[in-house]
Amino acid sequence: MDLSIFFVGTGGSVPSARRGLPATLVRLGADRILIDCGEGTQRQLLRSDGLADLTDIFITHHHSDHWLGLLGMLKTFELRERERPLTVHGPPGTKALLERFRVVFGRPSYGLSFVDLEPDEEVRRGGYAVTSIPVRHRGTAFGYAIVEDTRPGRFDAELAKALGVEFGPDFGRLQRGETVNGVRPEQVIGPERRGRRLVFSGDTRPTDHIVAAAYEADVLVHEATFTDEDVDRAQQTGHSTARQAAEVAAEAEVGLLALTHLSTRYHGREIRDEARAVFEHTEVPRDFDSIEVPLPDRGEPELHRWEPPRRPAPDPAPAAN
Repeated sequence: MDLSIFFVGTGGSVPSARRGLPATLVRLGADRILIDCGEGTQRQLLRSDGLADLTDIFITHHHSDHWLGLLGMLKTFELRERERPLTVHGPPGTKALLERFRVVFGRPSYGLSFVDLEPDEEVRRGGYAVTSIPVRHRGTAFGYAIVEDTRPGRFDAELAKALGVEFGPDFGRLQRGETVNGVRPEQVIGPERRGRRLVFSGDTRPTDHIVAAAYEADVLVHEATFTDEDVDRAQQTGHSTARQAAEVAAEAEVGLLALTHLSTRYHGREIRDEARAVFEHTEVPRDFDSIEVPLPDRGEPELHRWEPPRRPAPDPAPAAN
């Protein structure tokens, strides 16, 4: 199934004209998973990909720049007569925090629930799982790993025919694990193939938890609030520099590193250049950019820059008589 990452907001704690507050949308088949929901997220979505019928929302931590956009969005879903239940997941205390704001969004008819996760807790969905990763920020904070289930090995149809298995229903029986005419499935089906893996750091200082979770991940989305000249500031505030994020990516041997949560003091190029000096396969997405993540045997993850739709040219003025 199709898998992509859509960057709704790529800024840090303060929005700018170019970057909104943190929010990332994962599009996995028909599912839509939102990670963080900073102020203005629903407007950002309406300006770009559209306000999707979200499947789940995962909050990384309770600093307001990562969840304040939820209040209006949850109410909007009610006004739009959403029917599908929605769950907001987050670190311990998420349920208590959001229950305090029922006065804003009420008790929507679509069924809204809040779930406190524990470190390393897995949320299973059809064909994949989302797992919380403890990270190093001020207060309890999580990153998240989205991991597809393994896929069956590749079926060698030519070898099966050479061994005397006729094309048709017998092929299906082999693929379901049955022995056909003395031919065992392991003779014609290769080893299982890994599913795709995405890891999102949330706000964090460098941590071995992310290195372990992101080992050989297709994409690591890691915060890079500062450049290395502000490493002391990063340490004090529980954030990472671009160099530190790149070192995590290199140690984890990821396919692609995407850097987000940029401070307003940077344009992006200096963040990218610092990281690429350590880890070449680094991108710094802007708001509304996306990364397409094909199956491992069909290509590499690739960043696609967003282009706003062109407005039609105005009708020419009528000629004077």
